[in-house]
Amino acid sequence: MKTPRAIITGVLVVIAAFVLLVIVPDQLLQLSGIDRSRRVLFATVEFGVALTALLWGLRRLQARHVL
Repeated sequence: MKTPRAIITGVLVVIAAFVLLVIVPDQLLQLSGIDRSRRVLFATVEFGVALTALLWGLRRLQARHVL
């Protein structure tokens, strides 16, 4: 694999991971109209699902020799 392609792919993966694992749960915790325990539940579930999806996606990229 070419170095620029690897760098671009790595940066995109890091950006996607940051958005899905930091920004989205933070936004879910700032929702209004629901009690705190339900907001925490939503953020925790989203974090777990996003982490699983990212791990699966990374494995697929490795299988296709993109990473």
